[in-house]
Amino acid sequence: MKQKGLGFYLRIYGKILAQDLKSKMSYRADFIISTIGMIFTNIAGFVSFWILFRNFPSINGWSYYEMLFLYGFSLVSLTPVQCFFDNNWSLRMYVYSGDFIKYCFRPINLFFYYQSEVFDIKGLGQLSFGIGTLIYSWSKIGLGFTPLILMKMIVFLLTASLIMIALQNASAATCFWIQNSFYVLDLVLKFKDYARYPITIFSPVFRFIFTFIMPIAFIAYYPSLVILRPDEVPLLSWLSPLIGCLFFWISYKFWMYGAMKYSGTGS
Repeated sequence: MKQKGLGFYLRIYGKILAQDLKSKMSYRADFIISTIGMIFTNIAGFVSFWILFRNFPSINGWSYYEMLFLYGFSLVSLTPVQCFFDNNWSLRMYVYSGDFIKYCFRPINLFFYYQSEVFDIKGLGQLSFGIGTLIYSWSKIGLGFTPLILMKMIVFLLTASLIMIALQNASAATCFWIQNSFYVLDLVLKFKDYARYPITIFSPVFRFIFTFIMPIAFIAYYPSLVILRPDEVPLLSWLSPLIGCLFFWISYKFWMYGAMKYSGTGS
């Protein structure tokens, strides 16, 4: 079979995306309510930071605006998993019902076919709020801005997002072997809330866990240091792009391994 290239998948994704957006916009009230809910969720997070720092001007050497920068960084880096990989939440239902089998007979990449079926447009609201938070905190901290800094920002945001995508891919794929896999996926979702905090505020045990076992420190803390504190960038920050790509590749292989072992209802 002839190997299909990137251009082929981009064209296919464009067509799938157009159909998905048409379907969502036919229920505009649901879309508007969901988007407003997403915005208020992010506003609540912003308010919690403000309330916390009314009593504490800094936490372990991190100022309010530096913490706010991490919060905005995490929101932007989490947007790709929100928009493009939201279908992972439905994977267990397709597997248990046997409907997942329909994805196994198309002559295209199985992972791409399944994930491309859903685009969560609500994630764009999160993206806008995250960018606004970054710009606001950036100006308050007084960070410089050059084309090189912008390029670093884009690269490290994209590679940071690969960590959360990888965690969600791997946890969702456990449904190929575990019946109650929802709790695994839900646990990972809860862990991501810690990504908005600097790892230095945690005990050494949790620093190790959040770096090497559940690597949420790479969602915001390590990659953002390249921009936020350029004079004290640790090696792990520079390794973030490599680590993000590695974790995504491993999660993709794990997801595909489970999918290839799938044989219908009861697998």
